Amino acid sequence: MRKLSHALPVAALLALTTALTTGAAPGPARVSTAFTLPGAKVYPEGIAADARTGTVYVGSYADGTVYRARPGARTAEVFLPSGTDGRHTANGLRVDARGRLWVTDSTAGVAVYDTATGTRLAHFEADPAVPHFINDLTITPDGTAYLTDSVRAVIYRVTPAQLRAGSGALTVGYDLSRQVTPPPPGKFTLNGITSDAAGRYLLAVDMTAGELHRVDLATGALSRVILTGGDLKAADGLDLSPTGTLRAAHNITNTLTRWQLTPDGTRARLLHTLTDPALQIPTTLAHTPTRTLVVRSQFDKGGPMTPSTGTPTTFTVAAVRGL
Repeated sequence: MRKLSHALPVAALLALTTALTTGAAPGPARVSTAFTLPGAKVYPEGIAADARTGTVYVGSYADGTVYRARPGARTAEVFLPSGTDGRHTANGLRVDARGRLWVTDSTAGVAVYDTATGTRLAHFEADPAVPHFINDLTITPDGTAYLTDSVRAVIYRVTPAQLRAGSGALTVGYDLSRQVTPPPPGKFTLNGITSDAAGRYLLAVDMTAGELHRVDLATGALSRVILTGGDLKAADGLDLSPTGTLRAAHNITNTLTRWQLTPDGTRARLLHTLTDPALQIPTTLAHTPTRTLVVRSQFDKGGPMTPSTGTPTTFTVAAVRGL
């Protein structure tokens, strides 16, 4: 998630009407509340759903707390308290195939936790001498984790062997700094990242340029995905289904989009757009078999976005059906 001021006035964006639709979606999507997050200044950022148990984890950008919502719960509980292991933020979250929770700290790196006990199993740190903003991550079927850096426009890689070792420095797997469109001064580039079910490629979004970048994991080749029908400006979190459906959360425009990728992931066609102020600056999303869970960050209500437009209400995660 980018944490910078922006040129578009938030008040005007919040006045956008609900449910602009494109394509063959069967009726308008519906937005409701899945569960609440305890705390007055949570400002949630990342989300991860454990496919094995149905448990959902949400991270706080404000202080690094990680919350847990068990199946059916209407209120989440604190799973990892603020400051655990020196964690200052909790941006990208993922649960891997073995049930381990990965949590990025934009200021430091990434840590891996046992979801049964909360014990930290491993941690990997970015070079403190180099400007960085560790943002989101994805995990491929072979157990390798890939993480975006929104300042350096690189993708870090953590291999299973490094995970077994338990700690180390974050190392760059792919450098996209010459691939991305040069951003205006002070603007972020890479943000959300996802990977296909077969582990053939990565997709990372450049939220400022609205472009989607593809990394071929077999060859290392870098390319831009050809987008038809729209762009990915202000896109934050990504979710890619095994069938090639890509969903994106566009934060400052209060928008969710659904795209269909070609089998090789080189082209994407916009199918559906939902714009609704009830999304409250959506930072990322997790698609489940029955609904799409969307983080309502409220970053514009006294959070990291400037200027502030007021006081936050109760922090929640939205449930969107029909996206």
